[in-house]
Amino acid sequence: LDYCNILFSGLRSTALKKLQLVQNTVARILTRTCEFEHIIPVLRNLITSYVPPCPLRSQEVDLLIISRINTKSLRNRAFSYCASLLLNKLPAALKEADSIEMFKSRLKTHLFSSYFE
Repeated sequence: LDYCNILFSGLRSTALKKLQLVQNTVARILTRTCEFEHIIPVLRNLITSYVPPCPLRSQEVDLLIISRINTKSLRNRAFSYCASLLLNKLPAALKEADSIEMFKSRLKTHLFSSYFE
């Protein structure tokens, strides 16, 4: 149900409402739900989260996905590429900070120590 949501980001609200009606109708047909029942519980029952068949090595690391950019000249300048690459390189202790203030403090310490090494 949530496949390719990025394609819908620029649509007008009237087009989104039509797509929502189609989605709700298909959900009602699949589950044989009456049209007067609320659709939200029906949709929640249809949506399942993906669970891989075996544990993945990267499962415990919490890394961001680095987006693929085809043009080499834009790759190093694209925010989506640079931000995720830099955040993945940060130490785990820094990313596990309990608050924003703690994260900022640890980030500042990390940057100073890496600069003066």
